Amino acid sequence: MTTDSHQAREALSRLRAEVGKAVVGQDAVVGGVLVALLCGGHVLLEGVPGVAKTLLVRTLAAALDLDTKRVQFTPDLMPGDVTGSLIYDAHSAAFNFRAGPVFTNLLLADEINRTPPKTQAALLEAMEERQVTVDGAARPLPQPFLVAATQNPIEYEGTYPLPEAQLDRFLLKLSVPLPQRDEELNILRAHHHGFDPRDLKAAGVHPVAGPADLIAGRYAVQRVAVADPVLAYIVDLCRATRTAPAFELGASPRGATALLAVSKANAWLHGRDYVVPDDVKAFTVPTLRHRVRLRADAELDGATVEGVLAAVLAAVPAPR
Repeated sequence: MTTDSHQAREALSRLRAEVGKAVVGQDAVVGGVLVALLCGGHVLLEGVPGVAKTLLVRTLAAALDLDTKRVQFTPDLMPGDVTGSLIYDAHSAAFNFRAGPVFTNLLLADEINRTPPKTQAALLEAMEERQVTVDGAARPLPQPFLVAATQNPIEYEGTYPLPEAQLDRFLLKLSVPLPQRDEELNILRAHHHGFDPRDLKAAGVHPVAGPADLIAGRYAVQRVAVADPVLAYIVDLCRATRTAPAFELGASPRGATALLAVSKANAWLHGRDYVVPDDVKAFTVPTLRHRVRLRADAELDGATVEGVLAAVLAAVPAPR
């Protein structure tokens, strides 16, 4: 069992190459999900259909030797379909708990914005407390536990936008882009030579790290040093979002703590035991983009959340 911090980092660094056997051109997204796993947080993956969001999560779970389940969120999905429910057993004349798909390590919540708020809220306790309560009994979830939810950024008909309270439960919101031309060409070559996204073993994807590496990595991330000027930089960035004219809602203190956590994880993955301003800059947009809201008039004028956050990064001086 791997417990050494250096060995854990080496094992986790091999994940990118292993995931790359099945997923082409999404290295930044893989890095973001890995950072979320090291922080014990959840991720919201946003991208058009067909950019390998589901395949990415399945491949990452296989490379980490983690259990994974997928739930297709639909308008008729009930909370019990996610968390589990009590089933009457006629033989024993008693109600037995049947665990739902949330009892896994990596839960893929596909198209989470297509289900009503009541079912979306069923995930809140699981995401925040790492447990579900059914009939008054709390049932802990397996560890590690991460929700990777997906949504389509362009199709809004028949959807239920996630409220701010639930969006805030996601550590990161990662944009899954369309591949570049060369990357798309490599995807076609792989399919031409028989690649089957449903058979990851045939694609050569094998476990290169495990839960023990994640545990060792999480412990090492907690010990990463952060100087006061860097802490002040994080605070100043979040406070700047609250005074930006284009935003009607800025990042809360929870956003600041999230940015601190992912900066420490990014520093550790890059072989440092201290955070530098570039760690903060690298994850400011993924950490804060879903925790802020544009004013209606700014949106009509063509402003974007990412553009305003970039302006905030340019305006707030980084420590030397």
